Amino acid sequence: MVRLHGSRRQLGPAPYAPADVDAAEAAITAAQVLAAGVATASVVGAAAPAAAMGGHTSLGPLKQVRAGVLNIGYAEAGPANGPVVLPLHGWPYDIHSYVDVAPALAAQGYRVIVPYLRGYGTTTFRAGATFRNAQQSAVAADVVALMDALKIGRAVIGGFDWAPAPPARWPRCGRSGARRWCS
Repeated sequence: MVRLHGSRRQLGPAPYAPADVDAAEAAITAAQVLAAGVATASVVGAAAPAAAMGGHTSLGPLKQVRAGVLNIGYAEAGPANGPVVLPLHGWPYDIHSYVDVAPALAAQGYRVIVPYLRGYGTTTFRAGATFRNAQQSAVAADVVALMDALKIGRAVIGGFDWAPAPPARWPRCGRSGARRWCS
C-alpha cells in the first residue's frame, strides 16, 4: 500500500499505524480499486451492476444528524462499539461507492459511517445563508463536526478521487478527554 507522508511516498504501513488501522486502510484501498474499475467500465459503456461486483446493492436505511452547518445523511454498519471507519466518496461519486466495502468492514467488527458529503444525497445546509463551499478544508470541518455529533473521538478516514490532496494528507485528529488534538 502506498501512503503519502508530507512530500514523500512510502510503501507499506505508516510507522504510527496500529494493526487495526492497517486492516481498515487495506479494505478502503480495495474500495478504491473497485470504484476505479466501475468508473473505467462506465466510460467504455460496459459497467456491471453493483450486484455483480460484490453482491450488495444497498447500504441500508439512511440516518440524519445535525453536524455544524449541515444536516448530514449517512449510512452506518457494524457494531456501535467497534473502531470507526469513515470512508469518504469523491466527486462525482456518492456513498454507494462503498456498497461492498461497508459490509466487509462491518463483518470484521468495524463501525462504518459512510456520509454523503456536502452537495450530495440527503446532506443539506441547515441555513439558506450559509456560504456554499466544497473545498477540502470545508469537507474536513464537516467530518470533524460529524464526528463530534456522533461522539466519535477517533476514526480511520479514507477515500478516493481526492486529487491533489487525499484525505490521508489531512491532519490526524482525535480527542483526549475534553481536549481535541491534531498531528
